[in-house]
Amino acid sequence: MKILDMKLDGVRNPMGYAMNAQKLTFRVTETESRFPQRIDVQVTCGDDVVFETSVDQLPAGGIALAFAPQPRTEYVVRARVLGDAGDSAEARMTVETGKRDEPWTAKWVGPRREDIFHPVVFADVALQGEVKRARMYVSGVGLYEAQINGRKVGEDLLAPFFNDYAERLQASTYDVTALLQAENRVEILLGNGWYKGRFGLGLVENNYGDRFGCVMELHVEYADGTKQVFVTDETWQYRESFVTQSGIYDGETQDYVQAPGAPRPVALLEMNAPLTDCISLPIRHKVTVPVQQVIHTPAGETVLDMGQNFAGFVVFRCAQPKGTEIRLDFGEVLQQGNFYNANYRTADPHFIYVSDGEARVVRPRFTYYGFRYVRVTGWTGELNPADFEGWSIYSDLDRTGTFECSDPRINRLFLNALWSQRSNFIDMPTDCPQRDERLGWTGDAQVFAPTACLNMDARAFYEKYLHDMRGEQLRMDGAVPNFLPSIGRMVGSCSVWGDVATFIPKTLYETYGDPDALRRYFPLMRDWVDSITRRDEARTPAHRLYDFDFHFGDWLAQDGITPRSVKGGTDDSFIASIYYCQSTRIVAWAAGILGMTDVQQKYEQLASEIREAILAEFFTPAGRLAVDTQAAYIISLHFGIYRSREKVLEGFRARLKKDSYAIKCGFVGAPLLPLTLCENGMADLAYHFLLREEFPGWLYCVNLGATTIWERWNSMLPDGTCNGTDMNSFNHYAYGSVVEFLYKYVAGIQSVEPGYRRVRFAPEIDMRFTRAAASYNSVAGEWKLSWEIAPDGMVTVRMTVPFGCTAVAELPRYAGGALELQPGEHVIRYTPTSDFRCRYSLDTRLGEMKHSPAALEILKADAPVCYDMALSDNPEDNCTSLRDLFDMGHLGLTAEQIEGMAAKLGKLVEYEL
Repeated sequence: MKILDMKLDGVRNPMGYAMNAQKLTFRVTETESRFPQRIDVQVTCGDDVVFETSVDQLPAGGIALAFAPQPRTEYVVRARVLGDAGDSAEARMTVETGKRDEPWTAKWVGPRREDIFHPVVFADVALQGEVKRARMYVSGVGLYEAQINGRKVGEDLLAPFFNDYAERLQASTYDVTALLQAENRVEILLGNGWYKGRFGLGLVENNYGDRFGCVMELHVEYADGTKQVFVTDETWQYRESFVTQSGIYDGETQDYVQAPGAPRPVALLEMNAPLTDCISLPIRHKVTVPVQQVIHTPAGETVLDMGQNFAGFVVFRCAQPKGTEIRLDFGEVLQQGNFYNANYRTADPHFIYVSDGEARVVRPRFTYYGFRYVRVTGWTGELNPADFEGWSIYSDLDRTGTFECSDPRINRLFLNALWSQRSNFIDMPTDCPQRDERLGWTGDAQVFAPTACLNMDARAFYEKYLHDMRGEQLRMDGAVPNFLPSIGRMVGSCSVWGDVATFIPKTLYETYGDPDALRRYFPLMRDWVDSITRRDEARTPAHRLYDFDFHFGDWLAQDGITPRSVKGGTDDSFIASIYYCQSTRIVAWAAGILGMTDVQQKYEQLASEIREAILAEFFTPAGRLAVDTQAAYIISLHFGIYRSREKVLEGFRARLKKDSYAIKCGFVGAPLLPLTLCENGMADLAYHFLLREEFPGWLYCVNLGATTIWERWNSMLPDGTCNGTDMNSFNHYAYGSVVEFLYKYVAGIQSVEPGYRRVRFAPEIDMRFTRAAASYNSVAGEWKLSWEIAPDGMVTVRMTVPFGCTAVAELPRYAGGALELQPGEHVIRYTPTSDFRCRYSLDTRLGEMKHSPAALEILKADAPVCYDMALSDNPEDNCTSLRDLFDMGHLGLTAEQIEGMAAKLGKLVEYEL
């Protein structure tokens, strides 16, 4: 038996982390036992036991460590598990607090107001003996990097990360014991970051302040037991640094030739935001991306192709002659074989390095880029690609999910979504990592959260995002901004985007199972719904519809007024009211979990009133949905708001046929499309949309070489040209939400209890894949499922249930019925009740047979007109099903001909196409 992945509040060995929940989680592996018999947890501080407990199972949300952490204190958390087979295991982790609420003796210091250059603030520190333990507590604005004796302190990048500067400023804790010697130079380099410089829509500068500053305490404990504290104060000095320009949007310049000037005494600064321990996960170098090739373009440029679009920067080894200016420019795509980044709009994504002739490893300090291609200018001599490497940076999240199948295009699609998540999880869930935006758009975050939580352990990441959101909400009278930080712009209520306040907490509870976290989020959830209700009730009478405010609607859908329209054709007030109803239901659901019965009843009643208003406004008395768009049918079915499910399904099927089974929906509908189809018995159509290669479709971008998810279905046109520059990102994760379908339906891993304590294995096996496999490393343990169809038609399903959990397996076309599964590995081999290799039925569309010589031969022999329709370029012909032929008498086919042809096709065995 082994205990792995011990985390406190979703953080491994936290140092200087705020620890607001103090929930311990871990998983048990390599055991003969199925369930725990006893779990013992102990927290010690030195020789003192400050907390201990025993439980008979690990709660999905974790074990609450009910002790009061003291400032600047190290604790050891130990866990011991005894299994029901008699085996056991022990594990430990360290937890160390930062300053918490302890007053700071250090002072904020920085350059004088007239000095606007990028400073390095420094002091010399002489120690008095052998160091046993040393910690640095530090923060700065905008961004900082601390060094001791020329060596970087810690592994964090872009510290102190993004802060709601009106509420708090995070301070980090670093173990610097190994960096100290008898005489030390302590330096803090400062850059603009999110605090000052250009950031946010409207391109305003200095949103939060216009001066650099830092604060630091160095606590040293000597071997003889004595202690000493060194702090930033008026004795510190500053000078110009080698960084001469920096910006989140506008890159960075480093000049090692310029003279730094004489040291100057610092100025003392006033900072209103209180210092707190970190709630952000640290931003780290997570993946190294090597150069794939050096391209010499038709325009005479030297361009590095990294082979992967990602967010971060390039690190390179350089020994160029003194005065050489190296310039790197960053872009996502090439155009006509040449470097291109016009889609970055006003952002100037460059890095300039002026060499002093010394050999060094060079990297940016205070910016990052979204890119695949790097144009190199000014390099003297031959460029060696081995001297360059890409650093993919993002918040320090652990990977939890995997997916792989027999179709390499779908494997690439899965990786594209993962890379877009990596690129846009830099302390907050941003929309894109490259242009003059990079904001925490709430609509994108809402639709992608279920996928994000399957790909990575995102509980601490979203905890911070929701904390920031709550701060914004309190300043907006319950409304939720369209993006974070709102910085006073585009403020207001907006459906789908604002519903992030209820949808993400629901996702987090279902994924991680912590009711205490749900309790923390509940005011955010409730106040969002109340903000809509309050404004509705200001009308006489209240409508119980969200038919006011601006809404983005089904953003970037294909059924807008023109092909270039950013808004789809679905009625905004219908979408808004559906989401208003669903958010209200979620508040009632959360209140029920939290034992707030009166509150639950209040919101259940409100949700019922909203539903009735929707039915009266948007549905006919007979049950038809009057809003005839894909997105409308999808959200009606997915959220269960209708008079007659059968009528809405009938309308949905008709709408899809009218649309030639092409995707017409956008940010609202598309993420839910495959899920809704599976929920309503149409998994075959979910596979159809997944595998659609034409625009619009998920494989359209894959076939054009995408390595991330695009903002638009056609961000690039078929000829390889960029589809406009006003709003066009090649690294947007919203449409990557399709990955949730891969986990939950293609692989069939579906949680039925919060925190994945119990799972339903229900894969939608389809011959369009011969195999598929997924794993999800939940807080309860790692779940796995793989399935394979053998050439002889036999199906093999392998399932893994983690320690302490149970599952039910409901396998398709399996004669044995549902199976109850205990922890361990299970293999089921069976002959399906109907052969998966027989792909065709009366509901098969003619276009699905165009790549099957055997099927085409049957069509050609039995109904040449159907053969021609299958090979036609007319989408309407391709989308005609065999069943549709019964109503197409003009084709001259009898019912007997159609039935005979369908019978032959139904017996046709095909293993791969």
